[in-house]
Amino acid sequence: MRILVIGCNGQVGFELLRTLQSLGDVRGVRFPEVDLSDPDSVRDLLREHRPNVTVNAAAYTAVDKAESEPAKAMAVNGIAPGIMAEEMHRLDGVLVHYSTDYVYDGTKTEPYSEDDPPNPLNVYGRSKLAGDVAVRELGAAHLVFRTSWVYGCRGSNFLLTMLRLFREKRELRVVDDQFGAPTWSRHIAEVTARVLRWCVRDEVSRERLRAEQSGVYHLTAGGSTSWFGFAKAIRDLRYAPIDGAAPELIPTPSSEYPVPARRPSNSLLDNRKIKLTFGVEQPPWSSSLNDCYHALAADS
Repeated sequence: MRILVIGCNGQVGFELLRTLQSLGDVRGVRFPEVDLSDPDSVRDLLREHRPNVTVNAAAYTAVDKAESEPAKAMAVNGIAPGIMAEEMHRLDGVLVHYSTDYVYDGTKTEPYSEDDPPNPLNVYGRSKLAGDVAVRELGAAHLVFRTSWVYGCRGSNFLLTMLRLFREKRELRVVDDQFGAPTWSRHIAEVTARVLRWCVRDEVSRERLRAEQSGVYHLTAGGSTSWFGFAKAIRDLRYAPIDGAAPELIPTPSSEYPVPARRPSNSLLDNRKIKLTFGVEQPPWSSSLNDCYHALAADS
């Protein structure tokens, strides 16, 4: 089986290159090998490689910058996934695509299910929702995994930012009124591999994916916390309880940090559908963070 991973240098894409090896011949591509803002570049890539499975781990993720670059965000997040879906339909293949909690407005008091109506608050969320809709409507067998608060051992993410700031500052103010489930990029990749292994193992499962199981699935760690709680957990891993070098963390409302793009206050996603369909259990976010932190320490 030929598997093409688009965005192989990103947090999730890097992990996918490792986890998908057992499924077949995996090829990773990144910019400038493909330019997701150029529809012809996307078409040419898929027509050249003719993969059985395309995994799109690339996206325009600069949430605040997207407010001033809506066309670019839409080209990468909204239009390019639709082109991938068209090409994979033509190839009778499977498209895996990653989406976001930002398609919801965060006003619900409970975790969002896949059936809840989207209502994005910002350009980034609207562009990602456009990609979800295009993938669903353009015919390919597909898996859209919506995730949230992604972090990992590489790239730009909250974990690595906090570890850097802990070295630089004695006091940090962290937002305490937005809630979600921090999700390790390696966990996302491992679940993707597990689900794909099930979906492509034989003709029966491939036909079930096409006929019944294509769709959106929420994929986050279990439990919930705030950004402040996430930061505190990272600090607790980094410093011993009596370590005087540990910086002070101050819980802070979002209103004290005005940014161009509005964020949902509730980013919690209900993971029951992926469990019922594929038997995937989600680990608590705190245990995944512990595993990631020690993997990061082992690599340093």
